[in-house]
Amino acid sequence: CGFSRRAFTHAASAGRRTESSTSTTHRNRCLYTTPRVCCSICSDAKLKDPFSLAQKDLQNVYEDIKKLLVSKAELKALCDYYFDGKGKAFRPMIVILMARACNVHSNKEGVLLPAQRSIAMISEMIHTASLVHDDVIDDSDTRRGKNTINKIWGERKAILAGDFILSAASMALARIGNNTVVSVLSQVIEDLVRGEFMQLGSKENENERFKHYLEKTFKKTASLIANSCKAVSILVNSDPEVHEIAYQYGRNVGIAFQLVDDILDFTSSANLLGKPSAADLKLGLATGPVLFACQQFPELHAMIMRRFSSDGDVDRAWQYVLKSDGVEQTNYLAQHYCQEAIRQIIRLQPSTERDALIHLTELVLHRDK
Repeated sequence: CGFSRRAFTHAASAGRRTESSTSTTHRNRCLYTTPRVCCSICSDAKLKDPFSLAQKDLQNVYEDIKKLLVSKAELKALCDYYFDGKGKAFRPMIVILMARACNVHSNKEGVLLPAQRSIAMISEMIHTASLVHDDVIDDSDTRRGKNTINKIWGERKAILAGDFILSAASMALARIGNNTVVSVLSQVIEDLVRGEFMQLGSKENENERFKHYLEKTFKKTASLIANSCKAVSILVNSDPEVHEIAYQYGRNVGIAFQLVDDILDFTSSANLLGKPSAADLKLGLATGPVLFACQQFPELHAMIMRRFSSDGDVDRAWQYVLKSDGVEQTNYLAQHYCQEAIRQIIRLQPSTERDALIHLTELVLHRDK
């Protein structure tokens, strides 16, 4: 439909940083430019599972994070609550693989630097702090299949716990001692706040609404992955083009991850997700499947503007989405972002970690929780 084509135009620009001004004729000669067929890489059965490949570097990562959260008994119990080792460690895994891929590309034999592992930990701490605050804002009762911190300890203590995790992450970041890395990761905090504010509003115009949605998605989800990937590349390589490759891979995978998450809100059961299905509609949020469905069912427009607040809005919106091709179109958009992520990462020199990052795009698209 016309709306989906316009959405792809917005997808190409929303949240994208300006590419390096260096002309193509002066690109760094060490960038890997030999043509590769992306689909053949992705379908290679010999590719290592990204999680298995990063497992050694991620060993004890949650215990190491807990060591950074030194505090008195009750506050420590709150802060440790989500660092129980049962999370997917999706973000630190990407950061570890990107670090090693950039190290190989930069002739460092792929050896992980301690500061790069610290960034992986910091990314998980920032992510977890944002979850704690999100649960307060959304008044959520469950997270990762168990009660939320605010449900157990109350909103005030939950907010303080999130703040404390952020402060510990900031201290760890300062200890890395690289001003550029500090600046890059500080941008994540700003984007998280701006993204949350964007989520509180909506746009009357359909085109602006989709652009607003993608920009919010970047700020709330993808910025952390993009800037963490960029940070580990900065530690080992001074070439801005390598930094941009790492950033754009993280940006595109991050947006695709959230698009799939928005799809799962309509297609996965509450047991798999660890949270109630249709949660976004109940919070008044119009995600990709709804915005695409609105093109086929204009009745959704009024519901979106009143944030599904009238009796029966959530159920009707749910039915409209299922009757439409909204889920299919959102999945197609996620595929577009994953293809762009692959296009970026294959510019690095070949390595097991680089190919695992390529394979990761398939896992993002086909995950069920």
